[in-house]
Amino acid sequence: MKTKLIKILAPIALISLTACGQTPVSQANAAPSSAAAKPAAPVQGKVGEALKARLEKIYESQGLKVISVSETPIQGIYEVVVSGKQIIYTDAKGDYMFVGDLIDVNTRKSLTDERAADLNKIDFASLPLDKAIKEVRGNGSLKVAVFSDPDCPYCKRLEHEFEKMTDITIYNFMMPIPSLHPDAARKAELIWCQKDHTKVWTEWMRKGKLPENGKAGCSNPVAETTSLGEQLGFTGTPTLVFPNGRVQSGYSPMPMLKTIIEKNQ
Repeated sequence: MKTKLIKILAPIALISLTACGQTPVSQANAAPSSAAAKPAAPVQGKVGEALKARLEKIYESQGLKVISVSETPIQGIYEVVVSGKQIIYTDAKGDYMFVGDLIDVNTRKSLTDERAADLNKIDFASLPLDKAIKEVRGNGSLKVAVFSDPDCPYCKRLEHEFEKMTDITIYNFMMPIPSLHPDAARKAELIWCQKDHTKVWTEWMRKGKLPENGKAGCSNPVAETTSLGEQLGFTGTPTLVFPNGRVQSGYSPMPMLKTIIEKNQ
């Protein structure tokens, strides 16, 4: 979800090249952060209070609110989480600020990405799984939820990768994006309204086949699942939600996809 504040603090946003829409890249391809990689506990006392007061005063017209101030592995540099759960970095006085990735060169991991993944976790158990198209492959032991547009080419590429996997349960929440794919909502409703919508979904996404005499018009959750995706801040498809609450936007090929899913159960 973009705001004027984010545009001020970060003029250049990274956009996923493997998703339909404007979803920021938020890879969950690393396992949850190790203890060494996590930022220290929130800064208490004068430094934290002073940074909060200064930044909120400077950006008062944009309505900025400081959520937390934490130490980083770099002495004198602080992580500040502001409105919209955006991460910025400042010196102790708040005179200098930078927005971007803080990289641990030894592990080659972005500490910023890992922190953002923690901040944006979603309660997987709260997802209305009865409103998803469920596919069980093999013993179904791995779990993943996907917000998908039936006309999104990257969603279809992801489905081809799922087809190569075994022992996984996939919950597909249909999230058509009319501005990109005007016919997607009709297809989503048509697919849901079939007796075996899992079979119809996979036939369409993996083979390009829709029922010749299929009918829509039944009671369906497409509007509800689309609204849910928007409420969660998803603005592109596919967006994957893992059982540990982490989120990834965009398509990943095998075997990377399997590794990501395994690491985020």
